[in-house]
Amino acid sequence: MISKKDRLFNLSTKHTSYLFAITETGHLEHLYYGRLLSNPTLSIDALAEKRSLNIGTSTAYDSDNPTLYLTNLCMEYSTMGKGDYRECSVNIEYSRGMQTLDFIVKSFRILPGKPRTFSGLPESYGDKSTCTTLEITLKETSLPLRMALTYTVFEDSDVITRRATIYNDGTNSVRIKGLASAQLDLDADDWNLVTFDGAWARERYMNERPMLPGIYINDSKTGVSSADHNPCIFLKKDDGECIGMNLVYSGNHRELVEVSPYGKIRVMTGINPATFSWDLSPQDRFQSPEAVLTYSHQGMNGASQNFHHFINNHIVRGTWKLRERPVLINNWEATYFNFNEDKLLNLAKESADLGIELFVLDDGWFGLRNDDTTSLGDWTVNPKKLPSGLAGLSLEVHRLGMMFGLWVEPEMVSIESQLYKKHPDWMIAIPGRRPSVGRNQYILDLSRQEVRDHLFKNLSETWHLADVNYIKWDMNRVFSDIYSANAEIRNHGEFFHRYVLGLYDLLDRLTKAFPNVLFESCASGGNRFDLGMLCYMSQTWTSDNTDALCRLYIQEGTSCGYPLSTMGSHVSTSPNHQTLRRTDLEARFNVAAFGVLGYELDITKLKGQQKEAIRSQIAFYKAHRSLLQYGNFTRIKLANSHSNQVVWAVASHDKSELLVLFAQKLNLPNPGADKLRVEAVDLNAVYEVFPRQQKIDIKMFGDLLNRVSPVPITEGGLAQDTISKAISLESEIEHYRVSGEQVAYGGIKLNQQFGGTGYDAMTRVLGDFGNRIYIFKKINLESK
Repeated sequence: MISKKDRLFNLSTKHTSYLFAITETGHLEHLYYGRLLSNPTLSIDALAEKRSLNIGTSTAYDSDNPTLYLTNLCMEYSTMGKGDYRECSVNIEYSRGMQTLDFIVKSFRILPGKPRTFSGLPESYGDKSTCTTLEITLKETSLPLRMALTYTVFEDSDVITRRATIYNDGTNSVRIKGLASAQLDLDADDWNLVTFDGAWARERYMNERPMLPGIYINDSKTGVSSADHNPCIFLKKDDGECIGMNLVYSGNHRELVEVSPYGKIRVMTGINPATFSWDLSPQDRFQSPEAVLTYSHQGMNGASQNFHHFINNHIVRGTWKLRERPVLINNWEATYFNFNEDKLLNLAKESADLGIELFVLDDGWFGLRNDDTTSLGDWTVNPKKLPSGLAGLSLEVHRLGMMFGLWVEPEMVSIESQLYKKHPDWMIAIPGRRPSVGRNQYILDLSRQEVRDHLFKNLSETWHLADVNYIKWDMNRVFSDIYSANAEIRNHGEFFHRYVLGLYDLLDRLTKAFPNVLFESCASGGNRFDLGMLCYMSQTWTSDNTDALCRLYIQEGTSCGYPLSTMGSHVSTSPNHQTLRRTDLEARFNVAAFGVLGYELDITKLKGQQKEAIRSQIAFYKAHRSLLQYGNFTRIKLANSHSNQVVWAVASHDKSELLVLFAQKLNLPNPGADKLRVEAVDLNAVYEVFPRQQKIDIKMFGDLLNRVSPVPITEGGLAQDTISKAISLESEIEHYRVSGEQVAYGGIKLNQQFGGTGYDAMTRVLGDFGNRIYIFKKINLESK
């Protein structure tokens, strides 16, 4: 709901209030963002900054307002040159390099729903039953410039989105050097900043730091939203207050947090001004990407659940919105480039027999692609590898009862390709300068219409021929050597944004042409995991690293901003191809189950016992798929902490069923009792609690087998391997009937872990990197 009374704007969701007011000078002073206030009009004077005295050597706004110091005001937007010396949200250069700006309120309107903007940028969506929009128009006091601040309130998600638009009403061009999508000014109040940082194969590790006086920047200059620093950030306090902020954008971004000398904290998000400038022609406009804000008094779990609801209902769209995602097999780590048609079909047949629903053909099917040095851009099938073509392979996969998926990397080109020979100028490179290279490949200039038209035609023909149900859209390098022959680009500060707009245009055309296809975004794994891509692609490949221990950190960090339904999570082989770490097959599944499940290993080489384990895993996942993809997710014990244990829970919306992951990093000798305490339950309910039954490989016991074996067994020898193939142990017997209050307040002390002094049917055998999934089911005592 949005209302205005006198000079106060009140934006309220189901549980939050966002308040700001028009000052006597026509500026917008931010007053409050927090828990819902039932009567906010009583609070204006109490919440507003007091301005009866001068402030040191600061500069007052004007002589008529000698005690109004913009640098000590919490504001909804900011400019330079009128006394606010913090980082500003609007920076426009006009005559002879001047940059002083002063926007004041002229009008506003409140609109039901969320009007479309047709800016070329993706954005959230909603109708009048789910959201309301406020548009405030501000006028520059001396220049023919207008600015519109747009707020959309999504009540059920407890989310407010924001964007800014600059209008040039004059006869001369101006240059936009910076335009934040949202600015939020708060009292400092001991906030901590949480960011999600990393690199390839270790994306979005959670990092928290106290906010001290100074400036902190979380950004990307790589051309994509990047694995280095994700655009999602949080401010949190120890008392549970938490504010989350994210950006619907897939290019260079910047989140700036500044703590001022006067105890204010300014948070901004938007396009990164370090790599951006935009020449705005007369009678033209420029719109920022959309920013997403949420508040919760229940910490990051509460704020995350708000984001999850918002993304599932107002970002993801089309056929796959709120639809259960299929279990897939991807051939990449099973074969890499070394495959033929028979090998793929054998893999597909084994997969179908185990219950897998989608077969995905990864890199290497096109051109002369036998390694990563050639053929990107040549999206025609390699007949030596696939003599029946994509159509023949797809037909056989469909006959097995599975969907057929295909990997592509359309934004890239190889020097060794037919496309490059025909159109060398389509590659991003500076004339006369030798370009840098990443993964033996280069980037196509998607800012150019002819490049996008070629890709749309070429890809559409291939996908129709292959009768695809799924597309994995990859991007395996970032930008360098920025130059474009695109005549629309007036200065190359525009290039990165124009590239992103071109990418969105291509994705919009393709997703509309193939509305039933499930698209998965990928960029060397999670190098472009953002809300912009999720507007076109319902899920994202979380990381190339499928190591079960690393995935605790990666999936945990990713879940803070993004729902489990968007997170591709695969079970791969052991030792892991990224870390060489050995982990148990069941442990790999238990972690991967908290996302969109897939397998990425050569199941044709697995022993029968392992295949049966996978068959059981898939059956379990399908039985709980809706819960695992769309339930309420809670992080209880963090991987990214000093704890040796990690605990996650996902609950149905009525809390009638929960799945809880209990994981440990390393096995401890002679360990104490493990306690499972879960607050995300119905306190008035009674639950049955028991672990998912799984197999224990007897190889875990190594030489200890000789304590019970009548014949000597050599560790790693033929006898041990033979016994392991024929025999496995059942996991522990454990069952509880407990009240919700007991689970939430006291917890459950679990069976003893193996500690070197004995073993029986009750013993929990986890080992290093081991885990269990515990099932909580609400029971009706009256029917018992």
